[in-house]
Formats: sequence, C-alpha cells, structure tokens
Amino acid sequence: MKLISWNVNGIRAAVKKGFLDYLDQEQPEILCIQESKAHKEQLTSEILKDHGYYTYWHSGVKKGYSGVATFCKNEPLFVQEGLGIEKYDNEGRVLITEHENFLLYNIYFPNGQKDDIRLHYKLDFYDELLPIINEQVESGNNVIVTGDWNTAHHPIDLARPQANIKTSGFMPIERERLDTYVAHGWRDTFREFHEEGDRYSWWSYRTGARDRNIGWRIDYFFVNEGMLDICLNADIHSDVFGSDHCPVSLTLDL
Repeated sequence: MKLISWNVNGIRAAVKKGFLDYLDQEQPEILCIQESKAHKEQLTSEILKDHGYYTYWHSGVKKGYSGVATFCKNEPLFVQEGLGIEKYDNEGRVLITEHENFLLYNIYFPNGQKDDIRLHYKLDFYDELLPIINEQVESGNNVIVTGDWNTAHHPIDLARPQANIKTSGFMPIERERLDTYVAHGWRDTFREFHEEGDRYSWWSYRTGARDRNIGWRIDYFFVNEGMLDICLNADIHSDVFGSDHCPVSLTLDL
C-alpha cells in the first residue's frame, strides 16, 4: 500500500504543471496534499472526482491560503476536518481519515518565519497535537502523521545548517519539539530506511536552490513505534517537479 504526501503550493497551479498526470501514473492508494490554496467550490470536477479518487478537503477561512486535501482510492471509514481547535481549524491545516489498519493525519504545520507571533502559534500547534495523537495510540490505534512539518530536524536534513540556526524551521526550540515527538515513540520513517544526507523535499524558488540542491527536508511520514513492522519503505521523490516541494512516500505491508 503506497501513500504519498506532497505540498503542492496551490492545487490549481499544480494541475497546470502535471499533477493529475502524476496521480494517474503513480496510482497511490492515498495521496495527501498540503497548501491546496483553494475552497472546494472553486474547483472543477477534473480535480474533485474525474480521476476516480474520493477527495476530502479542509480549507481555511482566508481564500488562497493554506488548506489540505486527501485523495483515497477506497472510501475511508471516517473523515474529520480539523483538530477541533478553532485557532488552527480556521486555517484549514488538518484532515483526519480512518482506514482499516490506521488513522491518517494529513497536516500542514504552521510556518514560523513571519514573526514571533507566528513562531509561537507554530510551537503551540506542535504542543497541542502531540497529546491528541498519543491518545489515539494509547487507545490501540496505529497512527500516521504526514505532511509539511515545516521543521528540519537534524543538521543532515538541510544543506546549510550553520547558516540557518536562527531561521525558523531550524531553530533549536522547533527541533526540540520534534525531539519530544521522538521521545514519545514517534518515528521518522524516512530515517528508518535512509541514513544518507543531501536528500531534501523543499527548495527555495530563489537563487536556483533546487538546481544546486540547496534544500531542506521538512516533509515527513511519522508513525507510532508499533507500526514500524509494517513499514516497507519510505522515500523522497526529488525528480518530481510542479511545486517548491517534492512528494514523499511511505509503503506499507498490509
């Protein structure tokens, strides 16, 4: 079973750059997108259903901003838009789908680069999400948390760690939040299968960063520790264009 996550930086723009061809070619069981930047009523049937997937959308109050969507070959058992926390749900950041063997959280984590207010909003989001997903695991569920986490965890996860130590996305206080997730049994699936550096999922549009591979790894599939035995592989697909991010994947043995 193949799952893909991709920050598409605008679904309508991505479709013009071949998104639907990519979906048809890859045929994942589930595709999670972040930064859809669209409300459902703004989208055509080409995007919503003509491809044969069930699609679910959570959009923010502000049009053209944020938003997540989950494409499923098989209809989920349950779908929830948002965490039930208004200050996050107003920005359209979370879709939860229940499947036969796991719960899937498709999340566009906040970016903290604008100012201290947004940085604290981001840190609060990490803090408030963790007990929610921990409770699901404690209740006996396998849980996958995927999406754009907006933080590079370790120096190996970005091309220029020393130059970015004070940049939101690699600040110690943000990386410590991911340390806390790991301490609670959450595992970064890519690092379970890959120890190498120079593997990134986001590159700035400025200064030709992608051509020179000056990137960051900020898109993840995290799973609870007990789920690792059914994880076959996780990877980054940097050869796929259409956004400033590339897709990341997780393959499960189900």
